[in-house]
Formats: sequence, C-alpha cells, structure tokens
Amino acid sequence: MLHAAVPQTNYALTRKADISAFSWPDYDVSIRLSRNAFLVDLVDTKEGRVLKLDSIENGKTWKGYDVLIFNTWHWWLHKGSKQPWDYIEAGGKIVKDMDRLDAFREGLTTWSKWVDSNVDAANTKVFFQGISPTHYIGKEWDESESATCKGQNQPVSGSKYPGGSPAAATLVNQVLTAMSSPVTLLDITLLSELRKDGHPSAYGLGGDKGNDCSHWCLAGVPDTWNELFYASLVATD
Repeated sequence: MLHAAVPQTNYALTRKADISAFSWPDYDVSIRLSRNAFLVDLVDTKEGRVLKLDSIENGKTWKGYDVLIFNTWHWWLHKGSKQPWDYIEAGGKIVKDMDRLDAFREGLTTWSKWVDSNVDAANTKVFFQGISPTHYIGKEWDESESATCKGQNQPVSGSKYPGGSPAAATLVNQVLTAMSSPVTLLDITLLSELRKDGHPSAYGLGGDKGNDCSHWCLAGVPDTWNELFYASLVATD
C-alpha cells in the first residue's frame, strides 16, 4: 500500500523469524511488523508452548523506533486447534487455562510497564490500536440472537451500538489511563461495531462453513483505521 505512493522507488523486503521489514533506502525509511499476537512472550519449552503473562523479553526488538503501534486481543480468545499456546504462566504459576479477560489484563499490564520503563516519549511516539469487534451475535445490534454478519448489507443506524462497548475495550482504557507514558489510543471500536456489514462473512476463506464475522473486507473498514492513524500521527507532530 505504501509503495504504491512511490512505485518507482527501490525497496527491500525481508523476513527473519517473526519480524518482517519493508524499507525504502532512498528515503531512509523502514517499517517493521512484529507478529507477536500477545505482546508478552510465547515460549517453547519441553512441556509445551507457554504464554508468559509477566514476561516481555521480546520487547528488545521494539527499541529505537520513531513510532510504535501496538495492538492485541483477537488471538486471546482462540481455543482448540487455533490456540497457539498450551499453558499460561503468571506470578510464577503455570496453569492450563484461565479467564481470558483476566489473562489479557495481566498481559497488557506487563506491556504497559515495559513502555513506561523503556520508551523515551521525546524520541518515540506510541500508539495503541483499540479493540476490533466481531458480529456473531445478532442481539448485540437488536436482531435475533442467531443473526450474524452473514447477509448484512447496511451498517447499524445511528451513532450508538446497542450491545455497548466490549469488556476488552474498557480494559484497554483502564490500562492506558494508568500509564505514566503518553500513549495515543486509536479508538476504532465503536465505528467498527456499527459496520456489521463490513466482514467477509460467507465470502471469506471458509465460505458458508467458516462465516468470517471477525476479520474485515479489503478495501473496507481497516482503511478508515489507517486514515485515522495518519491524522493522529500528523496531529502529534
């Protein structure tokens, strides 16, 4: 997307482990994507994959940047074959599972402490993209409970979402408010909740069997997120 603005410019695209890097040598600009879905550490051990809620060693790869953009939540809810960890470790104890919102709170708090201790606000701007909602339960927008994003072709009318804000979004606000470092929240939750018509739905990779009501069509809702991020980035200059 970014290269389309300067299509004749030389670029380099590399990937090492979970880090993808895209750079424009002519502009001395680079962007790196860290595929860490939880922000805290996910470690392979002899017992299995352990999600360490109070460890953030991978934060070493985030140092020295002009801008940092964080996001997490989607993968915290996955279970079964889609769950990328076998155990959770917190406070020196390892458990098979725990309340996912509680786990999210502990992990996000660990991240917030890392930012407060390691980021110099004079040199680095920090953004946190808010919670991306799903549309699997119709009663959230005053339809039947069995309704989903399938077949939806209009946004929710008005500027309020009947189902209210998800608990994860409230938690994010609480953690960010308690931080000493300035972090700009890209609050995309409500505007995305109103777009019950914006998902791939039955046209996603899974078809009718998958009915994807958690990801978004492209072009679509995420383009609005990008516009808001750009506006926020310019406004903080």
